[in-house]
Amino acid sequence: MSSVGPVTRKGNTKDALIESKDQRWHVRNRVTLVFGSNDVEDLDAYIYKPNGIEFKTIKFHQAKSKAVEEILDNSIDEYYRGHVTEIHTTLSPDKKTVTITDNGIGFPIDKVPQVYTEFRTGSKFKDEETDEKGFLYRTLGQNGLGAAATCLTSDVFVATVKHYNSKQEQTWEFTNGALQTKKTKPKPFKGASGVSVTLTLSKEVYKNNEISEDLLRKRIIDLAYNNPGLTFYFNGEKYQFKKGLFELAQRIDAASAQLVGEEAFIYETENAKGKKVKGKIDFHLSVTLDKKSEEREKFISFVNSTPTFDGGFHHDRVKRIFINTVKEKIERAAKKEKISVVDNDVLTGMTFVMGITMPNPRFESQTKRKLVRDLNLEKGIEHFMGDNLEKFLRKNKEFLELVVERAKSRHRFQELKDASLKGKKAKKQRVEKLLDANERKDRHLCTLFICEGDSAIGGLRSARNKLYQGGIALKGKPMNVMQASINDVINNQEFMDIMASIGLTIGQKADSQNLRYSKIVFLADSDVDGGHINTLLVNFFFTFWPELYEQGAIQFAKAPLFEVITDKETLFVESDDQLEKLKKSGIKIKEIQRNKGLGEMSPEAFKYTLSRDEFTKISVDDMDSAKQTLDICFGKDTNLRKELLLDAESTGAIAAEEAPAKKAVAKGTQKASPKATKTTAKAKPVQKATKKKK
Repeated sequence: MSSVGPVTRKGNTKDALIESKDQRWHVRNRVTLVFGSNDVEDLDAYIYKPNGIEFKTIKFHQAKSKAVEEILDNSIDEYYRGHVTEIHTTLSPDKKTVTITDNGIGFPIDKVPQVYTEFRTGSKFKDEETDEKGFLYRTLGQNGLGAAATCLTSDVFVATVKHYNSKQEQTWEFTNGALQTKKTKPKPFKGASGVSVTLTLSKEVYKNNEISEDLLRKRIIDLAYNNPGLTFYFNGEKYQFKKGLFELAQRIDAASAQLVGEEAFIYETENAKGKKVKGKIDFHLSVTLDKKSEEREKFISFVNSTPTFDGGFHHDRVKRIFINTVKEKIERAAKKEKISVVDNDVLTGMTFVMGITMPNPRFESQTKRKLVRDLNLEKGIEHFMGDNLEKFLRKNKEFLELVVERAKSRHRFQELKDASLKGKKAKKQRVEKLLDANERKDRHLCTLFICEGDSAIGGLRSARNKLYQGGIALKGKPMNVMQASINDVINNQEFMDIMASIGLTIGQKADSQNLRYSKIVFLADSDVDGGHINTLLVNFFFTFWPELYEQGAIQFAKAPLFEVITDKETLFVESDDQLEKLKKSGIKIKEIQRNKGLGEMSPEAFKYTLSRDEFTKISVDDMDSAKQTLDICFGKDTNLRKELLLDAESTGAIAAEEAPAKKAVAKGTQKASPKATKTTAKAKPVQKATKKKK
C-alpha cells in the first residue's frame, strides 16, 4: 500500500478557525436548512375565493409560512391523538403578530423551555411505537425542530400551556430568539385546557416579518378540508367541513366533482426492535373534469394535512395507474379508430384532489413539499386504485368516449398539419388535368367547372369562355371524405388536383382574395350517378372549407336533359315535366334528343349550359344543422340514415328521378332545420339556343 506523499509549503500556514455555534445562532443564520427558502418565490398554487378556487401563481415565502405552520401542525397532531376539537387563529391588523390556540390537553409545564428552545425535543419521535389500537403513530412532525426553530427565529414568542392532567397553567415569554426569558408562576386554571402561542417573527431573520393574511387563511382552510369535523376559526371566520376533501373538489367544480374513493389500507411490518406492528394509511381521491379546457392536469395533494406543492411519489404513481387503466379500457376503440392515445388525452382538464394520512411519511426535506417513495405507500396506492378506479370508470363511460375523441382530434390536427404542408407543395406544381382559365390579373372573375368524366371536358373545351372558365374532370365517384382519414384525402390525386387548381389547402381557411377561382361549379350528368357525385362534392367542400358556402362559391350547373328541335330553333329542356308542358304549348316539334350524359350534348347545349349568368348557388343559413345533415348522410353511423329514410313520409315526398344521395341531403336538411340550406338560380326552365341546330 502506497503512503501519502508530503507537500512542500512556503511560509507560515494558518490553522482553520474552529468555532462552536449554539442552536439559536445556527437556525437564525441558516434558516433555509430548516424552513426552506428565505426569499419570495413564485409558486403555482391556488387561493380560495368566496364561491370557488382560483389557480394562479402566488408570491410565496416558504420560510415564513413554514415557521407559522409548525405551530399549527402541533395542534393538528393533538387532534390526531383525539384531544383537540377547535383551533383558533388570529392575525393582528399590522399582519405581524399571530396567535394560535387549541383546546387539547397541553403538556407538562416544566417542559415548556425545552419544547420551544431546544432542538431534538418533542413528543413525535415514536416512529416505531403504536397507539392503543396497535397502529403506528401518525404525526405531521418527527424531527423535533419545528416549534423550537420558530421560537428561536421570533422577536417575541409567548406560550401559555394549560395542562389538563396537572390542572396547572403557566405562561412563558421568549424575546429576541429566546435570549431573554420571562415566566409567570404556575397556577390553577378554569375552562378549556390546551396550548396558546403568540409570536412575532424576527425582522432580522426574515427581513420582512409581515405574514400574508391570504396565505394563512388558505392554510387554515386546507387544514379544515383535510380534517373533517375539526373546527377552525380565523379572525372570527369559522371553517368546518363534514365531507372533507370531496367538498374541496366540489368547490373547484360542483357539477363535475366525483369521489373516486376513500378508504384505509392496513399493513403489517416490523419495527426496529423486530416487533410486529400494524400501520394504517388513509386515502382520499376526488376528481373534477373541465371538458372544454385545454390545460394540463392539476394536483391538489396533502400528506398528513401538509400540502405537497412539489408533488412526489404519490402524484407520479396515482397518475400513472390512472392513465394506464384508462388506456386499457379504450384500447379496442383506439385500434378501431386507428389512433394512439397519449397521456394528455387522458389528463387534460382534470384536477385531482388527493389526501393521504400515514405513519412516518418521508419527505425530501424539512419543508415537506415533496414526498419520496415508500414501499408500504406504494402497495397502498396500488390497492386503493385497483379497488376504486374500475368502479369509477364504469360509471363514467362518457369520460372514456371523451378521451377517444381527444385522441381523434389530436390525430386530425396532426393530419391537417401534414395536409397543409403537402397542399402548399401541390400549389407550386402544375396540374396536368386542369384546363385552366387564361385570365392572369383578376382571378376573381374565373369559374372552375368540375366535370363528370373526360368526355365532358371535350365539350367544355370547345364551349367555354377560355379567358374566364376552366375545367377539371373526375374519374368516377369521388371519395366520401367523412368516412376517410385526412391522409386518405391528401393521397387522393383527384382531390389534390382540385385543391391545387383552386388554391385550397386542407387545414387552412379559404381566403377568397387568394383563390384562383371564385366560383366552383359542379357539372355532372342529370342522372342518379350525377346526383351522387354532386352530393359527395358538397360533402368534400363543406367538410374542409364551409366558408366557401358563405361566400357563395359552391354552385351547380344544370345540364339540359332534352334538346328539342322546332321548325325555327332549338330549345333546351331540363326535366320531363317541362317537356310535357312544351308539348302542350302548341309549338311545332320536329325532333327531341334525350341526353343521357354530358358526353352526348351538342356543342350548342354545352354553350347554353356554360353561358348562364348565374348557376344554382348553394347557400347555408344554419351551419350546425347543415353539418348534422351531412353527418347523417355521410357519417359512419348507418342507423341515423335508416331513421331518416323511415321518416320520409313526415318530411315530404321527393321526386323519384332525383339522386338518392341528393334526396337524403334534401330531406335531412329539412328535418334538421328548414333554413339549413337553400339554392338559388336565375335560369328559365326552357331556353332558346343561340343558333339553330343543323
